[in-house]
Order: sequence, then C-alpha cells, then structure tokens
Amino acid sequence: MTHEKIPREYGRPWSDYELLDAGEGKKLERWGTIITIRPEIQANCKSGWSYSQWQDMAHWEFEEQSSSQGRWLNIKPHAPEQWLICYENLSFGLKLTKFKHVGLFPEQQANWRFIKERLGAGQKVLNLFAYTGAASLVAREAGAEVVHVDSVKQLITWANENKERSNLSDIKWVHEDALKFARRELKRGNQYDGIIMDPPAWGLGAKGEKWKLENNLAALIETAHGLMNPGAFLILNTYSPQIETADLAASAGQFFSAKQLEIRQLWMPAKTGKELYCGNLLRAIK
Repeated sequence: MTHEKIPREYGRPWSDYELLDAGEGKKLERWGTIITIRPEIQANCKSGWSYSQWQDMAHWEFEEQSSSQGRWLNIKPHAPEQWLICYENLSFGLKLTKFKHVGLFPEQQANWRFIKERLGAGQKVLNLFAYTGAASLVAREAGAEVVHVDSVKQLITWANENKERSNLSDIKWVHEDALKFARRELKRGNQYDGIIMDPPAWGLGAKGEKWKLENNLAALIETAHGLMNPGAFLILNTYSPQIETADLAASAGQFFSAKQLEIRQLWMPAKTGKELYCGNLLRAIK
C-alpha cells in the first residue's frame, strides 16, 4: 500500500501518553510513568534512539511466543503490572495482557476528538467492538446516551471499571456479537446519531463464531447506514492487512456519496520525530 497519496489523520500525545520512538519492528511508549516496549509490524524504519537506550528507559518488554500471544519481560524491578492513566477527565485502568495490549489504543485519540466535537446531550451512540470503552466514555461525557457492545465479557467488565473510575453513569452494556446486535437494532427500528466501529481483523464472536473482517465489511457498513439518523456520523477503523483504503471506499461507496465520505490513514507521531502508521479510518456523515 502506498502511504503517500492518502490523507493522514494524526493521534496526538497527551500528558499521560506518548509514543517515544519506533523502529526495527518495535515501539517504545510511555503510559503515565510506565514505559513499555512492544512488537509493532509497522515500525519498519530505523529507530531514533538505540535499543540500549530503550532498555534503560523501559519497565516492561513484550516478547512474542506465537503469532497471537506472548509474555512480558520485567526490566525494572517492582514495576506494576496494573496502573491508571488519565485522558482529560477520564480515567483508564491499564494492565499487561498476554496479547501484548494494555487496554487502550492511543491513536484513537484522533477519533475521541471528533466524537467530542460532534456530540451533545440526548444524542444516541452505538459503539460496536467497543473494547475497554474509551470511545464510549468520551461519548457519555459529552452527554450522549451510549450503547456499548463487545463479544468478550472480560472487556465489558474492564470498560465498566473505567466508567466508574471516570465518575460516569448509565452506559448500556451488551455482551453480544456486534453485527448480530446491530442487525437486531435495525429490525427494531432503532436509530443513532453516532456509530463507532473498531472491528478486529479476525476473532471470535460471543458464542465462538469465527470472524474475518474482509468477509463482513460491506454488511457492517450497510447495517450502520440503516441505523443512522440524518446527520449522524459513522467512524470505522480497520487494522486488517487484507483491507486497503480502496476496499473501504468501494464498500462505503455503495451506501454513502463521495461528499459524505472521508477516508484517511491513522498515524501517530513519536517524540523522536518518527511516524507510525496505525491503520485506516473511514468517517461518514449521513
């Protein structure tokens, strides 16, 4: 994929998060006071700082043991395995998981800004594949009514803990396959002012159903379009190597006009001046 011709949207660092450096297949990040090294397939440049400098700074490094799992190596003694960080008025619990994630996708800050600008009191938002709930919390804090859907029970528990830490209330939690729930909402005639989707490239549904994004992309966009009030927004992020911006444009173009659509790449700048590609982003206004 050529990165040059497609507009870029950048996540921005904030007081409790920054991408410090990236390169040689890894990224160095600061989460509050904790610094991690994680594998990153898109970090295919030379790093700004040496690996020994990274090791001097980091508390934890993730070591891959298979294509999907691994273990965390402790670099600094007594470093916590769970800790809290803030984003504006919101508070998120982070922890080391065997899947290399810690509970937040910081490049999504680009979408949190968009959500905050677009939403107000009484509007309705559907967050599908909602993970630990950062976008749900941003929408709820803006005054929206939020329905949060994820097929993994533990992630809903994690999101609810983040809601309580952030002193928010009244988010509707749904433990369900996202596309199935969205299709039922369509049958029920429910409509939303914002739909947020961050689907995995592959995975399992709530009942163990196998999921591949490229097989479901058009159905997701079609269902979202049907659930949108006039003037509503859709945010769709993709990390799948099987889906390029042209695929997003082709699928979305069946339901939205070119004027209603915006397709960009999501990037994160590093403190060293490096830039990290973080996937593709579709936004649409109905």
